[in-house]
Amino acid sequence: MNLKLMLEEAVRQYGGKTAVALGERRLSYTELDEASNKVANALIKMGVEKGDRVAMLLPNSPDFVTIYFGIVKSGGIAVPLDTRYKVDELASLCDDCRPKVLVTESAFLEPLVPVLPRFNYIERVIDLGARYEGQFVSYREIMATSSAHPVEVELEPEDIAHIAYTSGPTLHPRGVVMSHRSVVAEAAISGDGFQQTDKDITLLFALPMHHVFGLVIILLTSIYKGSAVVMLPGLSIPELMGAIERERTTIFMGVPFVYVLAVNMAEEEGVRYDLSSLRLCGSAGAPLSTDIIQRFKKCYGRELIDLWGLTESAAHVTLQPLDGSGKLGSVGRVLPGWELKIVDDSGKELPLNQPGEVIVRGPIMNEYYNNPQATAEVIKDGWLYTGDIGKVDGDGNLFLAGRKKELIIVKGQNIYPGDIKGVLCAQSKVAAAMVVGVPDELRGEVVRAIIRLKEGEVATEEELRRFCREHMADYKLPRQIMFVDSFPGTGA
Repeated sequence: MNLKLMLEEAVRQYGGKTAVALGERRLSYTELDEASNKVANALIKMGVEKGDRVAMLLPNSPDFVTIYFGIVKSGGIAVPLDTRYKVDELASLCDDCRPKVLVTESAFLEPLVPVLPRFNYIERVIDLGARYEGQFVSYREIMATSSAHPVEVELEPEDIAHIAYTSGPTLHPRGVVMSHRSVVAEAAISGDGFQQTDKDITLLFALPMHHVFGLVIILLTSIYKGSAVVMLPGLSIPELMGAIERERTTIFMGVPFVYVLAVNMAEEEGVRYDLSSLRLCGSAGAPLSTDIIQRFKKCYGRELIDLWGLTESAAHVTLQPLDGSGKLGSVGRVLPGWELKIVDDSGKELPLNQPGEVIVRGPIMNEYYNNPQATAEVIKDGWLYTGDIGKVDGDGNLFLAGRKKELIIVKGQNIYPGDIKGVLCAQSKVAAAMVVGVPDELRGEVVRAIIRLKEGEVATEEELRRFCREHMADYKLPRQIMFVDSFPGTGA
């Protein structure tokens, strides 16, 4: 199956039912289908052909969903990007995938307009706002004038649906290439694992849809199952709880950081909201401590279910039992449709309860875009080598014990130390830098930068943070900066 057929099936079964909502704005499945047809027809008219990349620099909204489906219906490949990226970061990723069209909002266009000529592969820019009316293609005009008739592009299950960048804007970005087949298969696996139905209402909060957690686990899974997705902007925990009560939310998924805030609020103020509609609370994106699981149940009277996956697997591979009977500290058992093994450095499978690298087989990515060497390093004989270290017990529960790959996870966001080191070393006063993750109770980890300045130079922490703020997304900023005369054991 492909995503176009998936949406058409949802329209057939649930046409007038709400598919996505933000505030007072509600789009039914039929309205989503027709609006995405308008986008698809407009893109085809602009010259988008099968396999062309279309970059999306957009926040969560019903328009994001409409545009995503419009891109894939046109035969294009959606490339969702983080709106917090700075120009240098966006340039790195766009230079890698070379999108023919960029879809964004006026606010995110503003810093790009002066440098757009360097993106000479971008032929059209679609603006959802009105600030640049007449200069770029108007999204509002597309919605007013484009045809809502279905497009005639034939899509195959193996066609590429989207590219999700997982390694951040490094010198060699890693774009995870996902086929329609894999994405739809993972939506089905997730939905079955969650026992999700068209009666469910899922709340999307603090999870950007440029990330597979928001895009696949929540949005596409919900559309596959005919559920409604209610989007909530901002990061306010009281607003989150109020929305759960107001919308009668049945499913909520979040990163551990959100649950830590929710537990802290409940312990300080008590639970002042009616959360009786909730039947499933899930956590992913970063390690979830057993302490938070226990405190959450004590405060809210609900199980907190852990799950595990990665961008290269489209979404999650394991899930704890929904009734809370899973073993504390595990991320659950492998879901139907997936296989999982623990192997040593030579790829030999290890016995139960012995730690090694976790490898999985199932609806994994096709490849890293334009990067056969990196692809060959992680896909071997059909198995995806995840870089996570773990062990499996006699009951099939997976316990994670660390990471083989260099990675820092802050509030569920994957951060590659090399990205930050590269920016810091570009600062004129910096001779060398090291970047590490430091455990943090609230955020999981925080970034620590260790700096050696050039001889005779003087710099402050704020000076370096300001430089970083100008060149990288805010969530990557070093929270701790230390200055040293040399790096122990390195001679640097």
